[in-house]
Amino acid sequence: MRPTRARIHLDALRHNYRHARALGGGKALAVVKADAYGHGAIACARTLDGEADGFGVACIEEALELREAGIRAPIVLLEGFFDAGELPLIERHALWPVVASPWQVEALERHPLQHPLQVWLKLDSGMHRLGLAPGEYLDAWNRVRALPWIGGMVAMTHFSRADELGHPGTSDQLATFDATLARLPPGTPASVANSAALMAWPRTRRDWVRPGLMLYGAHTLDAPCAEAEALRAVMALESKVIAVRELAAGEPIGYGGAFVTTRPTRVGVVAAGYADGYPQYATSGTPVVIDGRAGELIGRVSMDMLTVDLTDHPGAGLGSDIELWGPRLPVADVAAHSGNSPYRLLAGLKRVPRVECGN
Repeated sequence: MRPTRARIHLDALRHNYRHARALGGGKALAVVKADAYGHGAIACARTLDGEADGFGVACIEEALELREAGIRAPIVLLEGFFDAGELPLIERHALWPVVASPWQVEALERHPLQHPLQVWLKLDSGMHRLGLAPGEYLDAWNRVRALPWIGGMVAMTHFSRADELGHPGTSDQLATFDATLARLPPGTPASVANSAALMAWPRTRRDWVRPGLMLYGAHTLDAPCAEAEALRAVMALESKVIAVRELAAGEPIGYGGAFVTTRPTRVGVVAAGYADGYPQYATSGTPVVIDGRAGELIGRVSMDMLTVDLTDHPGAGLGSDIELWGPRLPVADVAAHSGNSPYRLLAGLKRVPRVECGN
């Protein structure tokens, strides 16, 4: 069997959720959209079931997958509903939709429901993606709140630059949100903090926080942050050396001869490539871990294989363990060498069997 594996350390997921919830000081929505960022939504939700205050997904299809797996905790549809025809399913499965557009407000008004619906009403505080403009938010809130089939409501927004610790945009967005929240009834529950804000912007920690990437032990913060140091990598992408070549100085390696040896070099061929989700444009020098020691990629990544330098690893050879990212190598470090982000690498994993461990 091909030796490439993604080991999913569920104990690390549990640790990261507890860290996020403790930071928030209130309730924490565990975001498991996009198959839990490539980690397996069902396994991750089951690990946190009974502990997480709720789960966040992108769409109703992802929510129904969790319900069918036995998850009964609240599930927030972060993109809401895409047409009014989804409302009966949302009601039947007790899902909590985000409402972010005037047409969704109108759809709720036109479709009476039999059971109280929990709604998260989203403000566009400056990201300019989804969300109601500040000038229309209060009217939308009052219209939704007046419907007899609406139960609780949460005011929410989303930050666009919370990972940039010195940028004023997050403070500006928070000020816009707080000014709008001040016009709502006192005690209105609020949710504003995503992973980056939760760790680096304490003023954003409200009734609900929404940890996503940090649950999986990664972050995109552009400066050191003490709260990020506690995170544990959940996924370890691993493979093995399947061949060893001894090359003289001046020899090209791989497609295009993009890397040329400058000394006699032992080259390890590893069974992993961009068809598995490893970044195709990772540059020579991208870190790897070889039998527990720091090493590096050399040459271009191909579809099914990549090559690493074994010259300074005399004990390594055929069958040696290669960690491509994981507990000993942050996925963000790999992303930085390939013009990517941890989001893309983790969520883009494919063809690789997941092995769950640490229950």
